[in-house]
Parts: sequence; C-alpha cells; structure tokens
Amino acid sequence: MVGIVVVSHSQKLAEGVVDIAKVMAENVPIVAAGGLEDGTLGTSYDRIHDAIESVYSEEGVVMIADMGGSIMTIEIVLEDMERENIVMLDCPLVEGAILAAVESKNGRNLEDLKDFVERARATKKLSD
Repeated sequence: MVGIVVVSHSQKLAEGVVDIAKVMAENVPIVAAGGLEDGTLGTSYDRIHDAIESVYSEEGVVMIADMGGSIMTIEIVLEDMERENIVMLDCPLVEGAILAAVESKNGRNLEDLKDFVERARATKKLSD
C-alpha cells in the first residue's frame, strides 16, 4: 500500500485527520507529522522526515499538507531524502487524506492515487 503522511502546523489537527482516515481505511500506513517537538504550532523537519520513514515502501508515499510553511518544510525534507516515489498532493487536508487512505487500501498505485485524490480539490460540498 502507498503510505500517507499528514502534515499540519497543529499536532492535534494532524492526529485528528489520521484518526478519521484510519476509521475509513483500517491498516493503511498513515501517520501524522504535526506541530513542533514541544507541542507548539509549527512544522518540524525531523517529525516529517521520521513520519516518511515510518510509512515508506517501494509503493511510495504521499504527503498531504495544510498550508504554506508545511509545504516548504516538506519540500526541504524531500530534497534531502532523494527518493523518487514520494509526492506531495494538492488537495484539501481532510478530504484528501481520507480519499488517499481509502484508495491506498483499494490498491491504487502512487500515480493513480495522486490523480484521483487531486480531483477532490474541485469537489463541491453544496449544490448551486
């Protein structure tokens, strides 16, 4: 299965998103990398790096981030890791993580999962 890392400035937010995704897709390798080591808001290079390592496999890893600084920190970590099959997804945090977890459980490969989940960006929640 494709591994999933949820990155947020908030440890509680990242963990909450992972909790919901695990209900929807049991046994999928998904972890939270939120906040700084002291529990304050921010993003941590080490937490992101360690989270990737914990779910990494040849099938790949997708990174789902909340905003700005987390994206920049992920980019730095990925440059240092020099692995080919780790991608950042451009999708809503909660919806993207749930879809990624369900699709990973269903056996989608990394590229198909990326394409499928990124379409969630355009999904409307309310009808016109």
